Amino acid sequence: MAFNFRPQPVQQLELPDISFPSKSPFPQIRLLKSSKSLVLLRRLVLLGFDSLLIVIAFLGSLLLVRSADTLFLATSKLLALAVVSGLSILLLSGWYRGLTRYTGSHSLYGLIPRTGSMVLLMMAFSYILDIKLPIGSWFLYWTFFTGGAIATRIVMRDLLIQQLSRQNFIGTPELGSNITMIYGAGSFGMELFKSLRNDPRFRIIGFLDDDSLLHGRTLQNLRIDNPARLPKLIEGYKISKILLALPSLSRARKRLLVDQLTHSGLEVLSIPSLAQLAGNERIVSDLQTVAIEDLLGREPSNPNPSLLEASVSGKVVLVTGAGGSIGSELCRQIISLGASKLLLLEQNEFTLYSIDNELRSKNKKIPIHPVLGDVSNSKALIAICLKHNVQTLFHAAAYKHVPMVESNICAGVANNIRSTTSVIEAVLVAGVERLTLISTDKAVRPTNAMGASKRICEMMIQSAASSCGPDGPVLAMVRFGNVLGSSGSVIPLFHKQISSGGPVTVTHPAVTRFFMTIPEAVQLVLQATGMAKGGDLFLLDMGEPVRIADLARQMIELSGLRLRDENNPDGDIRIEYTGLRPGEKLYEELLITTRDQPTEHPLIRRAFEPSLSDYDLKSLLKELEDALSRWDEKDTSDLLQRLVPEYHRENHLHDSN
Repeated sequence: MAFNFRPQPVQQLELPDISFPSKSPFPQIRLLKSSKSLVLLRRLVLLGFDSLLIVIAFLGSLLLVRSADTLFLATSKLLALAVVSGLSILLLSGWYRGLTRYTGSHSLYGLIPRTGSMVLLMMAFSYILDIKLPIGSWFLYWTFFTGGAIATRIVMRDLLIQQLSRQNFIGTPELGSNITMIYGAGSFGMELFKSLRNDPRFRIIGFLDDDSLLHGRTLQNLRIDNPARLPKLIEGYKISKILLALPSLSRARKRLLVDQLTHSGLEVLSIPSLAQLAGNERIVSDLQTVAIEDLLGREPSNPNPSLLEASVSGKVVLVTGAGGSIGSELCRQIISLGASKLLLLEQNEFTLYSIDNELRSKNKKIPIHPVLGDVSNSKALIAICLKHNVQTLFHAAAYKHVPMVESNICAGVANNIRSTTSVIEAVLVAGVERLTLISTDKAVRPTNAMGASKRICEMMIQSAASSCGPDGPVLAMVRFGNVLGSSGSVIPLFHKQISSGGPVTVTHPAVTRFFMTIPEAVQLVLQATGMAKGGDLFLLDMGEPVRIADLARQMIELSGLRLRDENNPDGDIRIEYTGLRPGEKLYEELLITTRDQPTEHPLIRRAFEPSLSDYDLKSLLKELEDALSRWDEKDTSDLLQRLVPEYHRENHLHDSN
């Protein structure tokens, strides 16, 4: 839509133009008056129905128990009072304020005390006027009117719902393409149907459920079908949307189900998770598109509270790289676990400001100290640790982007090695109790400088831990793979490429990666830190690896688009394979050797891997520092190879592709 920014011609300034524009409030006022008139008309109709019902119920109760003479006397003196008093009670008690289309059991139950009050008031009038009627007649009056009022409301509700549904379908031309089924015929599916049956966005024609005992039965007069019949149903009814009403569905099952549905060209929406519903954060009708992040990774695990709190609760904690993906989430969870003080060390001014502002907005009790600085500055880091009596330190600061470090080897290696050297020195000098290094699966048999530098950092931690006595600090490392939503993740890149029309770029058809959510990864890091004894190398269970090509296809289909390939040349977006980048592997690993053992947490294992002797490590690190001081990339790369014998910079996988 184009906007016209040309200046309007100047009008003569004789009289002001008081004509109302198209967005005048007058039509809204007329619409408001019209709505009020409809509400008044509806209430008058209901009053008329109830008046007639009172007359019928009252006369019917008298006819069944009294003679004609008594009937005439009671009618002449009490009938008008019954109508006036009954309507007054119903009106004053708010009976007519409810919406008829949403009349349910709770609102109908509310009628019982109202009709009871009507009968008691009429009994009082009868006593005052000295008209003696048997108790049975009053019970019949209450029964006739209550039953009749409930029946009429149910009939009127159903007629109104049918009328609204017909109007919505006729008044919304595109509704023919909104034919919808609900997957899940349980309580959540029922509640979702009730919430959406008048919503013009969805024309719900039935349910799907995996339970074979429900197949062929009906729910709210809609058939419950076997999901295996979905292809026939799509063809027969032109179904375009599926609403998932399965909040407790496992991640693996949801991934498979959504993949099948989107591959059939259906738009898939889901109700909130069970945790959100249980915590009253969302309601069932808050439908949302299925995000790829909801389908990846393992099933969330239940944390061990004692391990979570062991290293941070009531302690002074420092996080390096506090503005990064992992660092910022560490800060959030450390605050929630009740640290006595939190220090945020970050080199990037904006990200430090952002996380500091976020934490302060949610926390008013725990002191937070943002520190702008370079972790590699050991003197400054030691001073900070001494000043604040830091007890636990999480070292998350590092250069982690493989292609970027590969193009800037000296900068990447210098940052990672020097920052770890500085952290170890600060821990030893300032008496910090615990240090945890955040490592990466790229440190296992690395094919890139970043991975090799992180493996050296691991060996430095192991060497420092071995030189500490039993009363010294507890140094540990936690190694894991990709996390969802991090700054270097492929998912934000794919989202951007899909929104711009593609193509979606994947390095290799067979490339796979592990994925885990950032909050869960951090939760496991905190628990690993709590069980560390010194020199530990912990590995996180990352679940099953995911093919990136499958991930790209599923993200395209979740966006409501179709993959364009040789089988579907008329699709919307194609996948383009660009080849493995320098230093990139087809698959990632977590172990160098097969020596590992379980821990007290089922998703955390402890690895035992070979390392250089302290003497060899220190001498080679000194040579590496000399090469970095000269900014000599060749010598730096050669020393990485000597420090990490399994490091092979040239990617041998290129030859087999």
